[in-house]
Amino acid sequence: MARETGLVKQEPQSLVQSDQRPALTPACDIYENKEEVLLLADLPGVATDQLKINFDNDELTLEARRELTGSGSPLSAEYRACDFRREFIVPAGIDGGKITAELKDGVLRLHLPKSEESKPRQISVRAG
Repeated sequence: MARETGLVKQEPQSLVQSDQRPALTPACDIYENKEEVLLLADLPGVATDQLKINFDNDELTLEARRELTGSGSPLSAEYRACDFRREFIVPAGIDGGKITAELKDGVLRLHLPKSEESKPRQISVRAG
């Protein structure tokens, strides 16, 4: 009498190449002083033309794409192609029209200046 084991024969599965790129959240440091909020984001290997920064309704979005130009590229040995994305809710009092950004040596420096109304000020006291 033959016994049924309940096992099903599985065919070997082949690996499927995916075109999806890894997406990373860049490490960021945020500093605040009387004049501005300074955001530093690590974006190694990202070119300025591959970086998008959007500020809308107190939401700041960073999106970047790191491309490698082949096996001879100096970046290809150290990095892999990937996408970066990070979102922030910006506190009230930032002057969105004066935001500036610079990308140097893989570090994005994003200056978010405070509006005049939100800066600390001295209040004079009158006698009487």
